[in-house]
Amino acid sequence: MNGTIKKIVITGGPCAGKSTALSRIQKHFSQIGYSVIIIPETATELISGGIAPWTCTTNYDYQICQMRYQIEKEKIFEAAANTMDKEKILIVCDRGLTDNRIYMSDDEFDRILKDLGENEVEVRDRYDAVFHLVTAAKGAREYYTTANNTARTESPETAAVMDDRLIAAWTGHPHLWVIDNEGSFDDKMKRLICEIAFFLGEPEPLEIERKFLIEYPDLEKLEAAGQCHKVEIMQTYLKNKDGNEIRLRQRGENGHYIYFETIKRTITGMKRVEIEKRLTKDEYLTQLMEADFTKRQIRKDRYCLMYKNRYFEIDVYPFWQDKAVAEIELSDENDEFEFPDFIKVIKEVTDDPYYRNYALAR
Repeated sequence: MNGTIKKIVITGGPCAGKSTALSRIQKHFSQIGYSVIIIPETATELISGGIAPWTCTTNYDYQICQMRYQIEKEKIFEAAANTMDKEKILIVCDRGLTDNRIYMSDDEFDRILKDLGENEVEVRDRYDAVFHLVTAAKGAREYYTTANNTARTESPETAAVMDDRLIAAWTGHPHLWVIDNEGSFDDKMKRLICEIAFFLGEPEPLEIERKFLIEYPDLEKLEAAGQCHKVEIMQTYLKNKDGNEIRLRQRGENGHYIYFETIKRTITGMKRVEIEKRLTKDEYLTQLMEADFTKRQIRKDRYCLMYKNRYFEIDVYPFWQDKAVAEIELSDENDEFEFPDFIKVIKEVTDDPYYRNYALAR
C-alpha cells in the first residue's frame, strides 16, 4: 500500500449531529478520491447489545471492557486499511478512546491505562486530528433530543456539562477543532467538512497561523482554566533540503512522548505549506543524526487552551521570563477570535521572522 492513511475522530456532546456528520464525511470525501472507513461508536454497540455500566458489576469492569474492545477494533480497521491499494485513505472514528475518560474518575482512568499497558499521551494523540461537534444543548437547545440514540438519556443540562468535559479531555491534542452551533445545522456540517478538508490538505496542505507576543502569563491562572492542558515539546531542526524547513518534534508529558517530522515552506508570513508525518521513536532517533548543529534544540512548555471554541497554543520558553508566544491556527485568514482577559497581548508577530522557532534556535 503506497498511499497515505489519516485517522481522525468525530466526537461531541449528546445530540451534536455526529450521525449526519459521518454520513456527509463519507459522501464528500469519497467523491474527491478518498477511501473512507468508518469505525462505529463502541459504547453504542455495547450498550445496544446488553453490556453497560449498569449491567456489569462495577463501572471499572465496564469501562475496561469498552476500552479494550475499542483498541482492538481500531487495530483491525487499521490493519485492513493497510491492505488496501488506494492512494488516499481516511479512517473516521465515531468517538475516540479519550471520550471514555469523562465516564469515570481520574483514579479509574489511570488504573485502566495501567492495566491496559497504555498511557494518556498515546491514548489521546494516536489520532491525527479530533473534530468536536458541540451539543445542540449549547446554542441550539430547541433542537436537542435523545430520540435518535437509544443508548443516550442525558438532559440538556447534563449534555452541556458533558460537552465541556469532552473538550477538556481532548485539550492537549496537537490538532483539535471545535464546531459550534452558529448558523443553521447545514452550516455546521459544511464547516466540519471544510475543517477536515483543510486538515487533510485539500487541495493543498496549508497552515494558516497567527502569532502574538504576549506578556509572561500567570501560569497558575492558565493551569486553572477548565479547558487547558500543558505539554512538553522539544524541537530539533534538520539540515535544510531544497530550501524547506525540516524539524523533528518530541511532544508529550510525564515521560510519555509522540514524535513528528514536519516540512514547511513559507508562502507568506501567515500562510505556509506544511506536511507532517508521525514517526516511531526509532525513526525519530535515526533522523536526529541529521540534526543541524548550527541551531540549538528548542525546549518549551506549551499550554493548549480552548477559549470560546478557539484553540490557542501558548508557548513558554525557559530563556524568557517576561514574555511568551501565543499562536492560533485558522482555516481562513479573516477568521475572527478573541483572547481571554488574562492573556495580555504585546503585539502581533505573525510576519516577524525573529519570533519563529527557527530563528530562536539560532
